Amino acid sequence: MDDALAFDNVSFAWPGMAEPLVRGLTVRIGCGWTGVVGANGCGKTTLLKLACGALEPSGGAVSRPAESLCVAQRTDDPPEGLADFFASADAEAWQARIDLGVGDDWETRWESLSHGERKRLQIAVALWRAPGLLALDEPTNHLDAGARAALLAALKRFRGVGLLVSHDRELLDELCTQCLFVQPPAATLRPGGVTAGLEQDRREQTDARARDDAAKHAAERFRAAAQERREEGERMAARTKAKTKNAKANKWDHDGKAERNLAKLTGKDAWAGKQSAALAKRANKAQASRAAFHVRKEFATGFWLEEADVSRRNFVLRVPAGELPVGPDRVLVHPHLEIAPTDRIAFTGANGLGKSTLLRFLRPLFNVPPEHLVFVPQEVSADESARVLAEAKKLPDDKLGEVMTRFSRLGSRPGRLLESAMPSPGEVRKLLLALGIARGPHLIVMDEPTNHMDLPGILCLEDALADAPCAMLLVSHDERFLARLARTRWSLAETAPGRVELSVRPFDAG
Repeated sequence: MDDALAFDNVSFAWPGMAEPLVRGLTVRIGCGWTGVVGANGCGKTTLLKLACGALEPSGGAVSRPAESLCVAQRTDDPPEGLADFFASADAEAWQARIDLGVGDDWETRWESLSHGERKRLQIAVALWRAPGLLALDEPTNHLDAGARAALLAALKRFRGVGLLVSHDRELLDELCTQCLFVQPPAATLRPGGVTAGLEQDRREQTDARARDDAAKHAAERFRAAAQERREEGERMAARTKAKTKNAKANKWDHDGKAERNLAKLTGKDAWAGKQSAALAKRANKAQASRAAFHVRKEFATGFWLEEADVSRRNFVLRVPAGELPVGPDRVLVHPHLEIAPTDRIAFTGANGLGKSTLLRFLRPLFNVPPEHLVFVPQEVSADESARVLAEAKKLPDDKLGEVMTRFSRLGSRPGRLLESAMPSPGEVRKLLLALGIARGPHLIVMDEPTNHMDLPGILCLEDALADAPCAMLLVSHDERFLARLARTRWSLAETAPGRVELSVRPFDAG
């Protein structure tokens, strides 16, 4: 075994799947970072688990470096080796703690850490362990701009085989020398970052569609010509039959003229039949050639919130100025807060300042009927994800169909979701949104809406929210996403040790 990761004719399918997620994958990945790119639910996390040995392939074999480690997408549980990491006095442990801004007390307060702080701690422990193979699943989820920059610098120093599942195009372009594009059941390795790989994929698909269209049109032309020859032969056969009858009845044809004319017609009849058969053969050959052109099926996207509505109440939130504890020896001070029925609010601030804590405090105070509130939290636990999917599967067929149509139009495939028992984090966020939209929301609250979401899903979500008439409160570090949607900004900043203040101002004021 060498220092590379190798898939040799690997296939994998979860129980109950009609089609495998991976079929016949053969690829060798050396040291450096390789991006793993694809839509939510396409099998990226499954590939990471196959690479690290957490799953065994259904067919084929995987060889890997002696030590492999996978950092999960979720932040439910503390990382393995946490106590040893904090107990270690070696230079690597201190470097990892400094690089990712790990606090000295984080070992004992995992439950009170923000998800961004948990993510940084997960990765710090993994880098300290220095495995030969390190697989990271969505490492920039929850991170603010400063933490993301620190993470990028730390990952650039890693010298083993790195696998990076991410929808962060800038990270993939800056860090990766190649990307594995996953489109079940195939996976294609392309050089360069994700932008170069996507452009190559676009060119390949454009060429494949042009060749496929040409073969399709050729098959149609040959079929039409074959049909024309066949009909011509049938007309000749009818004339031959009539001439045969007349020739037999003509007693005065002593020089055999009728027989000669009959022979000519019979020959033309046979020639038309042969031409029709030859053209049909060419049509079949042209049709068969289309199998060589790997044209992906395109699905409709664009997610309209036609059921969204505006609350008839004067406000959907009204909270007097006050203070809220947001951690040990820290308080969040906020002014009078109000959300009108059509307000669009961006809620921003660095990791750990209390954004999610304030959301939990506000949730029972929203002045909308519970059925008209869409609330998508920053993280959905594995247990809750499984429960949401199980409940969705129990819907009547017509209601389930409507929800799955909305889910599909966020860029993921309903068939794969319904075949699974556990949706991916991206899939469950899309499912929660699809379920909530069906109830006609008056207020949409999303904590880090672009976390775990693939790029098509993010773009569809932007379009949907841009057209929604209802109020929304969006907690995010994604300024590009917020700039299209928000009119007001709630911003958290630490103004003194232990004191965090919330300010309210127009969004474009910064």
